[in-house]
Amino acid sequence: MPNVRIAVIGAGAFGRNHLRVIHQSQDADLAGILDIDPKRAAEAAAPYGCPVFQALEELAAKADAAIVATPTVTHAQVGSRLIELGLDVLVEKPIAQDPAAARSLLEAAARCGKILQVGHLERFNPAVIALESVVGHPLFFEVHRLSEFSPRSLDVDVVLDLMIHDIDIILSLMRRQPEEIRAAGISILSSKVDIANVRLQFPGGCIANLTASRVSTERVRKLRLFQPHEYISLDYSRQDAIRFRVKPPMAIDFAPLPVKKDEPLRLELAGFVESVGTRRPPRVTGEQALAAIEVAHSILGKIKEHSRLVAQGLGAS
Repeated sequence: MPNVRIAVIGAGAFGRNHLRVIHQSQDADLAGILDIDPKRAAEAAAPYGCPVFQALEELAAKADAAIVATPTVTHAQVGSRLIELGLDVLVEKPIAQDPAAARSLLEAAARCGKILQVGHLERFNPAVIALESVVGHPLFFEVHRLSEFSPRSLDVDVVLDLMIHDIDIILSLMRRQPEEIRAAGISILSSKVDIANVRLQFPGGCIANLTASRVSTERVRKLRLFQPHEYISLDYSRQDAIRFRVKPPMAIDFAPLPVKKDEPLRLELAGFVESVGTRRPPRVTGEQALAAIEVAHSILGKIKEHSRLVAQGLGAS
């Protein structure tokens, strides 16, 4: 089977990482890059000697698939056009800026019979893959995703920028949508929500507490899962997870989960190439990404409600 020819749209930080990983792949060929800024595209292409395209139509004639690493608000438009031009598409997370735009992408993929994968990169984290094999009956999640401030991705709130990773992972583990959402968030260094705390309640009583911040003094990527007689502590950055269990009569046993460390972006690309070749659904489907964006927008709605209550309280005082 010939290598899959993959082009990249977007020459920012994520686009350049995709260029590197495609170039290193033994199963994919780097077809080229396109960016709204031709100079930036040329700079990104230079280390790999790949073509710089001027239009999506030109790109589609030279590629079998494409990765969309453009600003979130352009994902649906760019992704749908590529699908209509006959390409399978991997769209960076979040799938789109809102559920309606996400549905337009799904409809285009269904109509044209094309693969649509979404770049929820943490699903390819080897520690998360190991966690999936031991999840039984989740009772409680505690998740922290904190980052130092960066001007990247300020076109969306921290819920869509950072927390969306953990929303997607929890939904994939629970395999259902939450029945109740409570949330609070504030803007600090940008016009969008920069820090948020969320409580999701699922049918059956499982609770998930999520905190995301892009104004932290440190970088934290941790998830804790509690289920009957045990809890699991996972560190996304270190790609490790430790399982603590109660052993009779009153002892605590702990051991690391078996994790084969690897670069999640490389695994994500490998999964995309496999889906393109086999036509099997990808690990992160458009439907799953839509479910995550629906929850994310419900969270943003609850944050607005909370902000109004706070404003009313301040006005009353």
